[in-house]
Amino acid sequence: ADYLDNGNNKMAIQQADKLLKKHKDLHCAKVLKAIGLQRTGKQDEAYALAQEVAALEPTDDNSLQALTILYREMHRPELVTKLYEAAVKKVPNSEEYHSHLFMAYARVGEYKKMQQAGMALYKIVPKNPYYFWSVMSLIMQSISAQDENLSKTMFLPLAERMVEKMVKEDKIEAEAEVELYYMILERLEKYKEALDVVRGKLGEKLTSELQSRENKCMAMYKKLHRWPECNALARRLLLKNSDDWQFYITYFDSVFQLIDESWTPPAEEEHSLEGEVHCSIEQAVNFIEERITEESKSSRPLRGPYLAKLELIRRLRHRGCNDEYKLGDPEELMFQYFKKFGDKPCCFTDLKVFVDLLPPSQYTKFIRQLLDVIPLAAAAENEVALPGDIKALQQHLCVVQLSRLLGIYHAMEKKQKLAVVRELMLRYRHGLEFGKSCLKTELQFSDYYCLLAVHLLLDLWLEGEEAAVWQCLTLLEEGLSHSPSNAQFKLLLIRIYCRLGAFEPVSELYSSLDAKHIQHDTIGYLLTRYAGSLGHYAAASQSCNFALRFFHSNQKDTSEYIIQAYKYGAFEKIPEFIAFRNRLNSSLHFAQVRTERMLLDLLLEANISTSLEESIKSMSLSPEEDDIPWKDLRDNRDLTVLFSWDPKDRDISEEHRKLSLEEETLWLRIRSLTLRLVSGLPTLGHTIQPKNSEKTAENGVSSKIDTIRALLQQLEAAVDSGKKFLEQKIQYPVLGPPPTRMAGFFSNGSCQCQTSLFYLVSDIYELDTNGLEDSAEIQERIGNSFKSLVERLTDLFSKCKGDLIEVRDGTLKTHPNLLENLVFFVETISIALWVSSYCDSVLRPFKSNLQKKKKKKKESSVAMPPVFTHFLDYVTELQTLTSNVIDHIKGLEIILTALKLEELSLKDTLLLQEEKKFTKTVQGKVQSSYHHSVQEIGELLKKRLDTIKKLKI
Repeated sequence: ADYLDNGNNKMAIQQADKLLKKHKDLHCAKVLKAIGLQRTGKQDEAYALAQEVAALEPTDDNSLQALTILYREMHRPELVTKLYEAAVKKVPNSEEYHSHLFMAYARVGEYKKMQQAGMALYKIVPKNPYYFWSVMSLIMQSISAQDENLSKTMFLPLAERMVEKMVKEDKIEAEAEVELYYMILERLEKYKEALDVVRGKLGEKLTSELQSRENKCMAMYKKLHRWPECNALARRLLLKNSDDWQFYITYFDSVFQLIDESWTPPAEEEHSLEGEVHCSIEQAVNFIEERITEESKSSRPLRGPYLAKLELIRRLRHRGCNDEYKLGDPEELMFQYFKKFGDKPCCFTDLKVFVDLLPPSQYTKFIRQLLDVIPLAAAAENEVALPGDIKALQQHLCVVQLSRLLGIYHAMEKKQKLAVVRELMLRYRHGLEFGKSCLKTELQFSDYYCLLAVHLLLDLWLEGEEAAVWQCLTLLEEGLSHSPSNAQFKLLLIRIYCRLGAFEPVSELYSSLDAKHIQHDTIGYLLTRYAGSLGHYAAASQSCNFALRFFHSNQKDTSEYIIQAYKYGAFEKIPEFIAFRNRLNSSLHFAQVRTERMLLDLLLEANISTSLEESIKSMSLSPEEDDIPWKDLRDNRDLTVLFSWDPKDRDISEEHRKLSLEEETLWLRIRSLTLRLVSGLPTLGHTIQPKNSEKTAENGVSSKIDTIRALLQQLEAAVDSGKKFLEQKIQYPVLGPPPTRMAGFFSNGSCQCQTSLFYLVSDIYELDTNGLEDSAEIQERIGNSFKSLVERLTDLFSKCKGDLIEVRDGTLKTHPNLLENLVFFVETISIALWVSSYCDSVLRPFKSNLQKKKKKKKESSVAMPPVFTHFLDYVTELQTLTSNVIDHIKGLEIILTALKLEELSLKDTLLLQEEKKFTKTVQGKVQSSYHHSVQEIGELLKKRLDTIKKLKI
């Protein structure tokens, strides 16, 4: 066992063998040997050994524990249940084995068996937790039941009765048990009863979370539409803590609900269960004014009351009645708020919510008013006035962010914009003085100046200013050198490098972000969208692996979390874990990465290092199976991960999200169908049989071609939907979701090529079943397909020609679309070759039969059917075309190497000396990345060329 712990698996196997020589039936040694075998890659031997021991139904703890570890490493948790089922039969009174059995069921989600195991445990050892394990398993059955009715009429009422029994017998001990009772009542929509539980004696046990009882009461009042109680409770909680924002929202919601219902308080008794109720706007206005007066006496400034006043104004305006309640002018209130909190980074996000209370005509005046109260000092007459301390710097930064949000910068001319960029960078560099003592992991105080300058330059770039994008990269790289853990700099660099078609610097930037756990799903798209499409195949494999490793481990980890939740009685977390697991399993990104990863593997290996058939088998792919949950796909991407200070009309909207999800799903459908069509090629394998025999349908091959034809129709439909979608010509914001590769796929002709290749498969199959004799028409059709394919591929190649990087008027311009087209070319030619090898497998046997006939008849002139010449010409032309592309790529490599970027006269005199060195770095990175892409594409094409040479029949 020590050897196993230290990772020395071979020694562990040797030691186990020694032991087994002396004691042939030592179960534990056998299992430890099996673990060693499993870890050295001998899965089959390990499994056989383990089953040998399991068949004996061991009951000693060591063997059971060791087998559990082994099965877990094999990803076969269902075997653990069998193991403990047998152990429990032999040792029926063991609390330990029964609880292991329960946990084993929890790992595989067998809720009904969990319920039974929990009760069995309670019978042996009457402890409350075991009883409630059983109750929770009932709730899990109700959650997982497909039939909503069943869960409400059977599982939940049964769970409710089980808990009520404990309540009646006064056996409720722990807070978790009350939580569970509340959860059942809430799911049964018995809100009144749930409220009684929380407010009653049992509710006293709810102590672990702050305000746990109040929050639960509030939730029930809302469900029951008991607005007086909502209002009174919120009011009471705000008196205790006037900074708790959620209660302000409830307070306002309930006041306006009561006004709309014309509710009046009863004359005699209490207003409500929770005390006094406010049911008029006057009361609300007074209440907020009182909170502000109170706040002025408090020892530390609170933001809540001031923001609540703005929120109230906003709501009153919305109802069309603002001015009669002298709450003040929003502009003045925001100005006062800035004076009080402007030096806090949160000031901007606080005010951002309320800027639409300002009339646009007042924007410039408002900004000037704010600037006037910031203590800035200029060294000389015409110089920029700078802040003297961090406080003033924060205030100024807040104003700059507000200027961007109000669209003041967007309205400027190019010249003004550039002047603002200069000023912001000057302020950025000046602000670095305040952060000299910052640690490497801390952000510089003035980082946002740099980010805002880059945003302005991005505007200019989108307006057609080519040099601006290089300046963006320059400033970001400079910023990153001073603030190496600023994630915003890194994310923006990633986006811009990818837009320019340079993937190489991105890998390093992304790994320095140190994305953890769920982030592989939320921001992983930044990496996986571009790696493969820009020809960085190795990096693409690696980035897919990162993501897939997370998705696969999530399955295992979630089971462990659930088990811990049972152990510690955190029942309300269990449904959350299950929902989390489901959300990840139906993640759009997960489906994309799975599909692209398999296509990538085929592209790099199929018919190069292993045959197409073996590759597909090792991925256990089959054309009939579709494992993507189309109906439940969840878009878990975080599309607002990049900060943006844009006004609403330029920012990413809900509509953009919907459209992006639609586009991603359409593209995924096309990719997934392509993958399934390719995986169908080996299934058509050549089977010799008499013409028109009855057997065709039985041996399944004819149904295989039907599958392929059906998939092809689906692909046609998906392509049509894709084209319709693109007709809308959607433009996402520059920092919004990146568009898919679909537009390029259609416009460069790859799509038509790939579809016609799959139609060709259908024709070849027909030729195969009809034989050569009377198939002149099919042969001609195949010949024409070959011709048009070569034309289309040549056309696709012509769309890859041109300089990848050109120097124009002293600035660089990159052409990432040429790179993407090259990548599509390689993929399309690979599919063409897989289809060709299928043609080859059909035509070879025909040829050898013809040659046999020739020998028999001793005739020298048995006419060769035309399809052979068609095929040979086609293969020769593919070979020539591929060689031409390889030569073109060599040419690109030479040009890229010869490109002397140093000589670029960076005419932009705006660049300072220290910026020039960053510009050099940036342009060097882009050049090297393009060089790398072209190399990888070239290498792969050379391997493909070798496979063409083998296709001569």
